[in-house]
Amino acid sequence: MNIEIDDSSGFCFGVTTAISKAEEELAHSGSLCCLGDIVHNGSECERLRHLGLRTIDHEAFARLPQGTKVLLRAHGEPPATYKLAQDRGIQIIDATCPVVLQLQRRIKKVYSEEPRPQIVIYGKRGHAEVLGLVGQTQGEAIVIECVEEAARLDLSRSIALFSQTTKPLEGFRQVVDYLTAHMQAPAQFRYFDTICRQVANRLPNICRFAARHDVVVFVCGLKSSNGRVLFEACRQVNAHAYMVDTPHAIRAEWFDGQASVGICGATSTPKWLMERCKERIQAIRA
Repeated sequence: MNIEIDDSSGFCFGVTTAISKAEEELAHSGSLCCLGDIVHNGSECERLRHLGLRTIDHEAFARLPQGTKVLLRAHGEPPATYKLAQDRGIQIIDATCPVVLQLQRRIKKVYSEEPRPQIVIYGKRGHAEVLGLVGQTQGEAIVIECVEEAARLDLSRSIALFSQTTKPLEGFRQVVDYLTAHMQAPAQFRYFDTICRQVANRLPNICRFAARHDVVVFVCGLKSSNGRVLFEACRQVNAHAYMVDTPHAIRAEWFDGQASVGICGATSTPKWLMERCKERIQAIRA
């Protein structure tokens, strides 16, 4: 059986940088706090936990003693987090993705304009990155998840539209097209295409990869939004696509009578985990 791991799958630049910063500090001190899961992959979080990484929530963050070092993951944080760290003497290791950081600055700049437009963010409510973006507007930004929700906006007031960096391009374009067609003069509409192309390009690439194999094993954490989107895309082009979060979830019957298997994953999936899945399939078929 031919088993291929997708070269374009695996950590994006932002996640790679955050994990590198964590590993560097852990090698030096043996312990480090991270505000939220450093990546939406349980296996990778467990690996780092054994190295000394402790995941905390915002409630625990507010109680940390002075001098504690805390890693801010690639998703970014609102200004309130930095203010709290400064007030309590917490040392921040900032691993915010440069793409997210640039987006935060753009939103903050538009928010400071007079007259201020409605700031709309196309993204997932409650997602860590989106919470950081809304925080740039003191909580005033409006989050929409689909084009249907765009119809509920006040189209008689000017709108500035941004996007969560990991949202699909197609959905963003639908929102842009709708608002362009329905804005009520003299209200103005501006949009900022802030989608990360390293992530966006994964969708067409992974569809081509899935189409050329008999079976697809998609490896990702159960909390990964990006993973769910990419897996659904795989399933659209290959009915024999299966999602797993660990090698132990792989089932032998998936490969009966099949000649080729493609292994791929999300931007939060480590390469080593996909390699372990390959080894598991080889052991099953031996």
